Amino acid sequence: MIMDKLRIADKEFNSRLILGTARYVSPEIMLESIAASGADMVTVSVRRHNVLDQSHESVMGLLRKGPYHLLPNTAGCYTAKEAVLTAELAREALETNWIKLEVIGDDETLMPDVTELLKAASQLVALGFIVMPYTNDDPITCRKLADMGCACVMPLGAPIGSGAGIRNPYNIQIIRELISLPLIIDAGIGTASDAALAMELGADGILLNTAISCAEHPVMMARAMRLAVEAGRLAYQAGRIPEKLYAERSSPIEGVMSNNGGLQTLRN
Repeated sequence: MIMDKLRIADKEFNSRLILGTARYVSPEIMLESIAASGADMVTVSVRRHNVLDQSHESVMGLLRKGPYHLLPNTAGCYTAKEAVLTAELAREALETNWIKLEVIGDDETLMPDVTELLKAASQLVALGFIVMPYTNDDPITCRKLADMGCACVMPLGAPIGSGAGIRNPYNIQIIRELISLPLIIDAGIGTASDAALAMELGADGILLNTAISCAEHPVMMARAMRLAVEAGRLAYQAGRIPEKLYAERSSPIEGVMSNNGGLQTLRN
């Protein structure tokens, strides 16, 4: 069975896995990991990479040679003003109006500053950007971002780089019920089971970086994440059985042979 495509704004993607490009031990391992993951969208930090350097040896040059949709992000921004300026720089340098919006509250938790995030998102939507906002797992904030015209919502599963997995699955389920836009889990994924759970909860995709780039074997983990996302998506579409407190027989018992050798009709 071929997995259905992820659609964001006016573009379709074959993979539901989006990869970051930071903290790899080498550009070669980065490219091998992206290939193993099957991802066709990758993020680049405008403030941490020289996006103007597109020589063959640079990260940007290597990525632009591949079949990837480049998604610049505003990582490292702490105010709406910084984020908007960074997005405008990315649009000019990379000739794209797509932006992953990050507005961080502090260096310790790397949690989003919701007030500045909403302000930046509103301004960028008005400027014609396709905004993919990283936010906390608050259903109300996600609904506000959806209502103002963002292309998707990207709540965290856990703090950035923590690898702690999906800490609040109930909020993710509520967000899924509240919004019809694509729901991408961004941050906190540590291993393949985390990715599978996120997809089983109804996420449309996963954005991750550290779980692959800092794994002992990044290319192997990239393949594991690819399979986990596919399995989780199929399980969500298949519809899991309800959870029950007590056991329920999986085999029918009508016509079961009784102890005295006769047939008996039993009820469940």
